[in-house]
Amino acid sequence: MAQSPFDPRFEDLPQRLAVFPLTGVLLLPRGRLPLNIFEPRYLAMTRHALGAGQLIGMIQPEEGAGDAGDPPLRRTGCMGRITEFQETEDGRYLITLAGLCRFDIAHEPPRAQLFRIVEADWRRFRHDLEEATPEFDRERLAAALKPFFKRHGIAADFNAIATAPAERLVTSLAMLCPFPPREKQALLEAADASERARLLIGLLEMEALGGGEPASQRH
Repeated sequence: MAQSPFDPRFEDLPQRLAVFPLTGVLLLPRGRLPLNIFEPRYLAMTRHALGAGQLIGMIQPEEGAGDAGDPPLRRTGCMGRITEFQETEDGRYLITLAGLCRFDIAHEPPRAQLFRIVEADWRRFRHDLEEATPEFDRERLAAALKPFFKRHGIAADFNAIATAPAERLVTSLAMLCPFPPREKQALLEAADASERARLLIGLLEMEALGGGEPASQRH
């Protein structure tokens, strides 16, 4: 996915960023994440983001902390830009985030509103704003996907998998496959797209061999 003319440049990335802590949910650069927003604090977060560059940081709480209250957060998340927005008659927002760039939390100031804002450190992830061409064994990936999809009842078009652009394929699979939160975080923190592809294949093969914990994703 080419960079949109509406996306910020690296030097324009915000110092402070509203964050949405959500266990088991992964956003990656150039991925697309639909969200159903209904809690008052996240409705307020969305309204704030719409007036602040349409930017939201997705991040997981620390393992086992849950989503309620103000759980301690993982160090690394990924910022997305709201590219689709819809109001519903029952008071929800339906939005889609387009992933832009990962960030580390440098500091979380005392909360002054319903939602949480962090000071973001982007320095490790400048390369996220550039499209990548990951190198990996596509046949090995497809072979690992087949038993994984069968186990989880996921229908897939393997002809499309065989021809999809490499980065889009790896990003989509990493985001959509129902891995446990710890493995989602590992995929997020992979150094680059090639490392993410290799890790993805390893996780799929490990579960096929019975070496991985049962995959689950909570919303």
